[in-house]
Amino acid sequence: MKIAPTGIPDLLIVQPNVFEDSRGHFFESYNKELCIANGITADFLQDNQSLSQKNVLRGLHFQNPPFAQGKLVRVINGSVLDVAVDIRKSSPTYGKSFEIILSEQNKTMLWIPPGFAHGFLTLEDNTIFFYKCTNYYNKMSEDCILWNDTDLAINWNTKNPQLSEKDEIGKKFKDFTSQF
Repeated sequence: MKIAPTGIPDLLIVQPNVFEDSRGHFFESYNKELCIANGITADFLQDNQSLSQKNVLRGLHFQNPPFAQGKLVRVINGSVLDVAVDIRKSSPTYGKSFEIILSEQNKTMLWIPPGFAHGFLTLEDNTIFFYKCTNYYNKMSEDCILWNDTDLAINWNTKNPQLSEKDEIGKKFKDFTSQF
């Protein structure tokens, strides 16, 4: 397993060692000791999985303290454009985003610590997205920043994604007060 920086402090790319042969492939998708040795000291409490068709956008979501969540995210089937936005007020990269393609083919994962808004756009039908969370879901602490906020200038490469009602009315970044 290789863990690499992204240019945003604490946000890390996780690339497993994949062993392939004529039968298929095998890889270790999580190893607590290796993660701790590379700065991911999370204690995962909940796993989540979603299935989406092409051009579904979910995000930019997060949970406020004391129910903030770190997430180790990956794609089991299909592919996504995955986006994390630093919402930690004291961070030198506050308001900056990081984008990466996660797919069944590249098996790349992303560690998103607490203090980030997160979202993804599905690039294929029947995309299965999986994430390990460091805290339980708490409806009262969930929040959402508008996916297409012009101040964030995220290039989603789509104009009309399929959105939930919650995602259609996310907060503008300039109107958002971070609790991180």
